[in-house]
Amino acid sequence: MKLLWELFAVFSKIGAFTIGGGYAMLPLIQTEVVDKKGWLSQEEFLDILAIAEVTPGPVAINTSTYVGYKLAGVKGSLIATLGTVIPSFTIILIVARYLWDYRNNPVLDRIFLGIRPAVAALVFSAVYRIGKAMDYSLYAVMWTVITAIGIIVFDINPILIILAAAIISVLIGLYGKKKEA
Repeated sequence: MKLLWELFAVFSKIGAFTIGGGYAMLPLIQTEVVDKKGWLSQEEFLDILAIAEVTPGPVAINTSTYVGYKLAGVKGSLIATLGTVIPSFTIILIVARYLWDYRNNPVLDRIFLGIRPAVAALVFSAVYRIGKAMDYSLYAVMWTVITAIGIIVFDINPILIILAAAIISVLIGLYGKKKEA
């Protein structure tokens, strides 16, 4: 029961104090569950993140759900998800109620314009921290470059790339297992 309260507290704090949503939350989740609490290893977190990325829905909520499940089963996934969602949902309801009257206010527009670089920095921080812990084998780097070229240069839909990567990985896994047998 103590773990469930801790899960709720950790994910509520992240949900309440992160501006920018999804990817901006990832370094905070990583810091809490890997560095501070030691609930997961870096490798386990990266595995959960990979699953959260390919699962439909917001990446931060998916990550919270999977972390909760890994630590405390279905109850943990529900508690971690609610912890992530409830604070931001409540804040949005309150802010939306009062912000609507000022939606065309130039001062407010400038405030939101000023927040953008901070959000971009949080997203970059997530990319950097996750990238730092990644496998940098020739195989991993090759597929990263091929993926980036496919998306940026040839404008290939990322979903198609994810599907192709999944198929290729399954084939490599099957081929590798046959080779070992």
